[in-house]
Amino acid sequence: MSDFNNTSYILQSLCCGESFEDQNWELNCPKNDGASLIRSVYRSTQLVVDDSLPGIYKYASWLPIHKILNGSGAPVTYKSIGLANYLGLTNLYITFNGYWPEKGAMMETGTFKECEAYSVCARTNSNYGNVMVVASAGNTARAFAKVCSENKIPLVICVPQDNLNALWFALQIDPCVKLIAAESGGDYFDAIHLSNLVCQMAGFYPEGGAKNVARRDGMGTTVLSAVTTIGKIPDFYFQAIGSGTGAIAAWEANIRFLADGRYGATKMKLMLSQNSPFLPIKNSWDAGSRQLLPFNDDEARKQVETIVAKVLSNRKPPYSITGGLYDALIDTDGEVLGITNQEAGNAAGLFFETEGNDLEPAAAVAVASLVQAVNNNKVNTNSTIMLNITGGGIERFKSENTISYLEPSLIFPLNPDTQSVFENVKTLF
Repeated sequence: MSDFNNTSYILQSLCCGESFEDQNWELNCPKNDGASLIRSVYRSTQLVVDDSLPGIYKYASWLPIHKILNGSGAPVTYKSIGLANYLGLTNLYITFNGYWPEKGAMMETGTFKECEAYSVCARTNSNYGNVMVVASAGNTARAFAKVCSENKIPLVICVPQDNLNALWFALQIDPCVKLIAAESGGDYFDAIHLSNLVCQMAGFYPEGGAKNVARRDGMGTTVLSAVTTIGKIPDFYFQAIGSGTGAIAAWEANIRFLADGRYGATKMKLMLSQNSPFLPIKNSWDAGSRQLLPFNDDEARKQVETIVAKVLSNRKPPYSITGGLYDALIDTDGEVLGITNQEAGNAAGLFFETEGNDLEPAAAVAVASLVQAVNNNKVNTNSTIMLNITGGGIERFKSENTISYLEPSLIFPLNPDTQSVFENVKTLF
């Protein structure tokens, strides 16, 4: 870990335009004028790629950070041959996040959540000495556990008990990282509820999720990789979504490239996908509703049990908020596609056969959405397409390493007693 004095950005609220310095782990507009995201505004409008810096930190000129952490990988973009030929596409570019040494992809947790973790944990933080709290359906927890363990950053991660198989590691996790879970039958929203209770305690603070500019700008490095590799902004952007934070990040990166001026004036059409039958964002978008359509929580939990890509199971995504997913879809004339488990499984097999690596289920959903879009003539054969493979190479990494699983220190009921949470979590630190 080393210091990196990046003072070349400010924060701006999207509800009122208020600009302010990044000093106190701000997650909201200081004026509290409305439900709105805040955004990083970089004084350097042109991206500077510094290949002397490791991993994602080569994009430090567009990251809100003040230090460089050890162990980071970076997204890798390459022009597809195998999958492109199969689909009849001439300009398909794959941005791969995961483990694929031959292509220089060295994200050992196998997911682009490392991009956000290495950015968030390097952000200016007024909470030194306190414990960060992260809620996750699995992949984010694995990434933050790795980064915080290696850099001795105190962390509590909250996940659904049914997703504990996502908490695998090649190295022993440092005791500064603690895992707690919402009991079996719960989902990501139950993990979020648990994390919110923990954050009410003195000495604990929320990572912030989509509201954290470092999370979004870290995820946006996928687009930085694609655009600088391709030499222009793509026409289409394909990604599977749970919260949609990665898609918001892609949209924001696109906006920055428009101001950069060197990569064209294209606004990527967001082609997003969810795993059927869990389709809260798709259903709301197709209905033309800025608000998420109401749905039964018990029914949603049952749907989450059936989907293969359980990380795509956020019941409270940043959809309606100003600067959120609805605005991103409106601005890019985007679409949201529904993908069945069978389609995802077929896509994973297709990717392995044509490109040569295994996919995490959410990435398979994205590939399936590209197949669906091609079959339905939603893209032209010569369109420049960015396919964001958000996780891959996991099975290969596991085969090459001895894997162990992080066990939860505490398991709570789905509607836990607040005092019980306080008393038990305090004992962990």
